[in-house]
Amino acid sequence: MVIDPVRSLRHTIADDLRTQIATGHLKAGGRLPSEPRLATHYKVSTPTLRNALALLQAEGLIEKIHGKGNFVRHPLRRLTYAGGRLTPDADLHITIRTTSLRARGDLGVLLKVPSRTPLTEFLYLTHQGETPHSLARLYVPRDLAPPGLAESQETVTARLATPEEASALQISLTLAVLAITRVSADHTGRVIEMARLVLPGDRAEALFTTHHTIQEGGRKDDSPHRASPPTVVGPRREALLPEHGRRQQPPVPPRRHH
Repeated sequence: MVIDPVRSLRHTIADDLRTQIATGHLKAGGRLPSEPRLATHYKVSTPTLRNALALLQAEGLIEKIHGKGNFVRHPLRRLTYAGGRLTPDADLHITIRTTSLRARGDLGVLLKVPSRTPLTEFLYLTHQGETPHSLARLYVPRDLAPPGLAESQETVTARLATPEEASALQISLTLAVLAITRVSADHTGRVIEMARLVLPGDRAEALFTTHHTIQEGGRKDDSPHRASPPTVVGPRREALLPEHGRRQQPPVPPRRHH
């Protein structure tokens, strides 16, 4: 391996291992050489070698199993969040659980309701086989009739998983997740639901599309208020689910379905 003086050692090592994985020299499910052996091979310290492996772990290319070593992961099913919808590249089954609770903390702030307002929480956990793929929580005021959605605003954040999220999604606490918070209002401006979607960062991406308008005279208008953020398309309470998992209106309480 030729060391690139411009790039850091950990990135150069990660590039080399990444290439070996892509070309099949290191096969899916196979165990990498031990960390001391790799450190000797690349002529670096063990901490530097571990930093390089951490880059590949964050990309979902390898996983470290305590007491056994580092292994090349089998390719993960990709998830794309676009236009208010979650689209996987494989069929998922969805487990739905409902809970009655009271508004507290930022729930009340985001829903614009007083503290302790009765809410219903819908918890969606999607799986592909035995592997969890996404976690979504949707909150709706219990006194709310089902009006139509008029506007949704989304905030997308990359952060580390919480212990609860890591346990539910069966991921490492060191893995970043894509956290999406969506607040939806009706035509009167009243917030009618708030949803939180958590996607493992090693298998998910968010797609945003901006629609440009042409003003008189042929000039393109790129002003921010003309940009169209991802909007919810489809029935309420289902916008964070894969398209094939939607139903026109889930029963309350909803049941497990495929």
